[in-house]
Amino acid sequence: QVQLVESGGGAVQAGDSLRLSCAASGRAFISLGWFRQAPGKEREFLARINWITRSPYYTDSVKGRFAISRDNAKNTVYLQMNSLKPEDTAVYYCAAAPNTRFEYWGQGTQVTVSS
Repeated sequence: QVQLVESGGGAVQAGDSLRLSCAASGRAFISLGWFRQAPGKEREFLARINWITRSPYYTDSVKGRFAISRDNAKNTVYLQMNSLKPEDTAVYYCAAAPNTRFEYWGQGTQVTVSS
């Protein structure tokens, strides 16, 4: 099992920035990633980072605005979100992939962006 605890969500204005954190514990994993789910929409992949190589991967919709990083010493992954838009409003989830699939999920943290 991998336990994931997100933090850092909140209510901000359009154009603001937020940094989400996700602390991981438990079994080993290869990658940590971030997803989000807006009301009435399917869960959307945002970014992932390989825990060993630090290689990041982003979905096109957030490239250039969001940045994923990790602190191995703290077993924590971050999602820096800049130039936030109202359409970024969603519950943001951290997920862990022990192998190739994301199998473990955090409880989510709400991000609300007002115009």
